[in-house]
Amino acid sequence: MNAIEQVNMQALDWLLEEDVENPGVRYLALKELHGRAEDDPALRSAWLSNRRGGPVAAILEQQDAQGYWVQPGPGYSPKYRSTVWQVILLAQLGTDIREERVRKACDYLLAHSIGKFGGFSMTATPSGAIHCLQGNLGAALLTLGMPADDRLFNALEWMACSVTGDPYRDSEGLSAPIRFYRSGVSGPGFHCSANDHQPCAWGAVKVALALAKIPAGQRTPAMQKAAQMCVDFLLSANPAGADYPHPTAPKPSTSWFKFGFPVFYITDILQILEALLGLGLAGDARLLPVIELLKNKQDAQGRWIMEYSYNGKTWVDIEEKKQPSKWVALRALRVLKQYYR
Repeated sequence: MNAIEQVNMQALDWLLEEDVENPGVRYLALKELHGRAEDDPALRSAWLSNRRGGPVAAILEQQDAQGYWVQPGPGYSPKYRSTVWQVILLAQLGTDIREERVRKACDYLLAHSIGKFGGFSMTATPSGAIHCLQGNLGAALLTLGMPADDRLFNALEWMACSVTGDPYRDSEGLSAPIRFYRSGVSGPGFHCSANDHQPCAWGAVKVALALAKIPAGQRTPAMQKAAQMCVDFLLSANPAGADYPHPTAPKPSTSWFKFGFPVFYITDILQILEALLGLGLAGDARLLPVIELLKNKQDAQGRWIMEYSYNGKTWVDIEEKKQPSKWVALRALRVLKQYYR
């Protein structure tokens, strides 16, 4: 069955409209839903529009000349206006390192958010490393087009080893055991202090997103093992119910079932699909319940609603909560195309 047959065609037409407030939607729809080549004139024009206006331009206007936002350092605080969050958001908005200020931001992040231990961290120390941060930054930098130099390779390898528990080996072949902490990553298999030291599904989704950006043939043994652990863990429960370990609450977080944009460390079940499909599970019958849930959220005009928003917390507001969202529709159509391809 063709992916486009799964949805109301009005949704796709809507995404391809010119939109000065959200020009990245048209660019990404042309590229990822229509499959336009990079030298396609319409795609090139859409990329330039995204670079010069909308949320991308508003965010880059707030950047310091050195490449960071708000204050120098690892860039995790303050939420959601410092460097970490801008890099994650810029990747989701469809820009890339062809824009010099974006490249400068990525270089700054790689220089200041990775400690000597090799991994991404809130504090540039291993006790500040958590899976959602590692996965989000790894996925963002790869999406933005940063080459996997020693810094990025080491961060991705440390991330994988922190999941598997295997000894970490850096780009120069130096090996060291992975140590776990009461703060941050507290054990192999997605254990995290943020989830009361139980396996964290939000973290697993983010790690999977990053690993999916690395071609399977280029993954190290630790990355391959971690990718399979992501799949196994996320399919250990029905993704449509998201009943993963949640020791501090009586039932799964309602955030799982609210589709929104952007997506930071809070995760929705649409992003479970993004992660698992990225790891090669197109057409997998185990995903059908959540695929059906996704399709049932589409309205009569072929749109999806913005159910979760960071407006008022970021440098720029993006669409309106409880209103039809082009960004959520783009996420949904990408997933349906991948699943039914």
